[in-house]
Amino acid sequence: MDERASDTETAEIDRFIARWAETGGAEMANAQSFINELCDLLGVPRPDGARPNEAFNDYVFEKRVDHRIRGLTTAHRIDCYRRDSFIIEAKQSSTEARRAAADPGQAELLPAHAAPVRGGTARRGTAAWDKAMRAAYYQAVSYVGDLPAGHRPPPFVLLADVGHVIELYANFAGQGRNYTQFPDRRSFQIPLAGLHDPDIRARLRAVWLDPHSLDPAKKSAEVTRDIAERLARIARGLETAHDPRDVAEFLMRCLFTMFAEDVGLLPKDSFVALLERMKETPQHFVPALESLWAVMDTGGYAPHLNATVKRFNGALFKRRAALPLDGEAIHEMWVAARRDWSEVEPAIFGTLLERALDKRERSKLGAHYTPRAYVERLVVPTIIEPLREEWRTVQAVAESDREAGRDERALRRVSDFHHRLCTTRILDPACGTGNFLYVSLELMKRLEGEVLDVMEALGRSEGLSIGSETVEPSQFYGLEINPRAAAIADLVLWIGYLKWQLRTVDPRYLQEPVLHAYGTIRHQDAILTHDGEELLRGDDGAPLSRWDGVTRKRHPITGEDVPDPDATVPLYTYRNPRAADWPAAEFIVGNPPFIGGKDMRAELGDGYAEACWKARPHLPGGADFVMHFWDRAATYLREGFKPRQGSKAPTTFPHRFGFITTNSITQTFSRRVIERHLSAKQPLSLVFAVADHPWMKAADKAAVRIAMTVAEKGEHEGVLGEVVGETGLNTDTPQVTLAEREGKIRANLTLGADLALAKPLTANDLICARGIQTVGKGFIVNNGFVARIPTSERSIVTPFFNGNDLTQSSRDIYVIDTYGFLLKEIRDGFPHIYNHLTNSVKIDRAINNRKSYKSRSGKLFNLNKAFAALGG
Repeated sequence: MDERASDTETAEIDRFIARWAETGGAEMANAQSFINELCDLLGVPRPDGARPNEAFNDYVFEKRVDHRIRGLTTAHRIDCYRRDSFIIEAKQSSTEARRAAADPGQAELLPAHAAPVRGGTARRGTAAWDKAMRAAYYQAVSYVGDLPAGHRPPPFVLLADVGHVIELYANFAGQGRNYTQFPDRRSFQIPLAGLHDPDIRARLRAVWLDPHSLDPAKKSAEVTRDIAERLARIARGLETAHDPRDVAEFLMRCLFTMFAEDVGLLPKDSFVALLERMKETPQHFVPALESLWAVMDTGGYAPHLNATVKRFNGALFKRRAALPLDGEAIHEMWVAARRDWSEVEPAIFGTLLERALDKRERSKLGAHYTPRAYVERLVVPTIIEPLREEWRTVQAVAESDREAGRDERALRRVSDFHHRLCTTRILDPACGTGNFLYVSLELMKRLEGEVLDVMEALGRSEGLSIGSETVEPSQFYGLEINPRAAAIADLVLWIGYLKWQLRTVDPRYLQEPVLHAYGTIRHQDAILTHDGEELLRGDDGAPLSRWDGVTRKRHPITGEDVPDPDATVPLYTYRNPRAADWPAAEFIVGNPPFIGGKDMRAELGDGYAEACWKARPHLPGGADFVMHFWDRAATYLREGFKPRQGSKAPTTFPHRFGFITTNSITQTFSRRVIERHLSAKQPLSLVFAVADHPWMKAADKAAVRIAMTVAEKGEHEGVLGEVVGETGLNTDTPQVTLAEREGKIRANLTLGADLALAKPLTANDLICARGIQTVGKGFIVNNGFVARIPTSERSIVTPFFNGNDLTQSSRDIYVIDTYGFLLKEIRDGFPHIYNHLTNSVKIDRAINNRKSYKSRSGKLFNLNKAFAALGG
């Protein structure tokens, strides 16, 4: 745009601001004109005229929505609605107090005083204005749940105080709840004068035309993946000469240094400049970094940066060994350091960093990680909704105190809630690299921002000043059996915390030490504790082992990736196994491992699986591994965290827990675990559940469907979500739409009658059975395999269906049905199939420690007894 056009645009903005700044107190008269003229200013279409058929009104004023509760329907109107973009709730405040017309019988000094003054929504800058805007927010968010079927929750909710300010709230997870200040607490309010800023106008234009382009996950995912891939290349070169643990610690120190530079904790571009110099003198790389990290650990003058730096401390720089890199590797690190680390998404960085540092997982760097939207879908009902419900109650009571002139009491109530927020503990008992903990931390920081706004309005001005209490990593506990993942989780929490904290606190005023070694992320088995482990030995006394569950190699004949029989881990037996203790917390949330009950022996080892069952004899042996986590959390919810023996501390109870599980949680064995707690003398209730939700496809596994369950102590109704729309599942920002119903959620994740309590009918005995069962994944083949084998061998290849194939979408797979054939008959009559089974099923059985499977040298199928009884 040339200077003349820029002057014209500036003049238009000035006229718009001047015209609307003079208005006030008349929402109904002014709101639509204001929005229309704002559209013109932004260069976006005005709302359409409403049509008689409401189904066509996707961008209109006064959009009708029906609110249904307990059989009653009430019509509401959205001030302005654009489908898949936003809801606008308009108000208009005033700069003057409301005043009625003067008595015509009384003389006035000035004629203007005789006219009435409209007060509008409230007078700006008053407690009443704050209260009115909060009410407008809750009103707008309530409309989201009333939108017509097929309309997804819009990513934005806007509050427009006509002629004064526009407030932006966003939720890109598609949940229709927990809309938070966008982009953050400092800049979610846009005064009319802010329209002079071209970035502000571009942001508003995107809200209209392409709202999901503003989703931070889109840009941060690209930046994060690029950085992780570069670190993987550096790690690959170091592993030949250095211990993997040393490589991991070295790279974590490097990446935190890059982050510290970009958020202002180190001088701008100082580390980038240091790396650039080291490219030409790689022999100085190790002493240069070790010297810098020594100063970062203790604080002081850093010669290589020519600057005084803060004391970082914590555990990260206690060991400050650097590893030698050649010029090419230093260049890779220099390129990574030049990326904008303020754009890194901690919720996914941990996963990608773990893949970068683990050579067995490195091939999955290009695969998709768990999207943040999926994490939020569980964290919000588990943690944020109960906190927000308490916050709304505190706000209402504090508002009553303020209206009664009890300002100090109102401030004390809000301060007390802030203290509870800052002492609320979150536990993830299978935290991995910390993405659930980080998302919980960020959402709690957003809620804290709203609390601090109210505290400031009540007269407390310190906000997030030096030394003030705040939500921080010490509140977030994690248990993780992988030591490297545990270290990454700790780092992810600190990066996420500092990234958020530095939005409101100048880096110069950040307290020292910058990092703390809180020890809340523990390298610990969350399921078992025991008095010792011993190698499991065979009949000949030799130690037994199993496949490590990860390492694969290319088969020389088929070209497929198959388990590497040389990659093994030892098997153990465990003395006195028992349930492990968890640290006390107010909320428990997480995504425990996806291991089916029938797979526990193969993936965890015979000794560990048997120890799990021995530690929890009340659990059905066929229950999925995740149910051991579910049962432990449910027990804590019902019975509380008992203090240590000899301690006088009271028993503490968590408020809720929520877990991601495979959707087989509704099947018999896993469902019994839920039923036990729902029907206990002191029962639990499911307050949120989704029975069937998409999950990310792993690089080496089929796409899985998962379930979400959130439980609370006592008898409560809950919200049951059903997936009604899925788009972009293989992107960084998938959109999954839920339809929600309320009622009593049963153990099978349905509403209404509990069908799990139905009794078997004797008349149905032996009418149906499980049938035959494959023992080895090689029996399941696809169209490509069928096309490659001779027609003469296809007679024993049959289409294969399970329940999901029939009720949802078919996988288009086949099963090799060799039941009833002798091994010699298969070898002679079906040689291609015989070779395939030898190179797949034989390997599967060789690494399976279940004797009944290993011994099936001539039987290619298990035979279910019920099937045999039917004469099958």
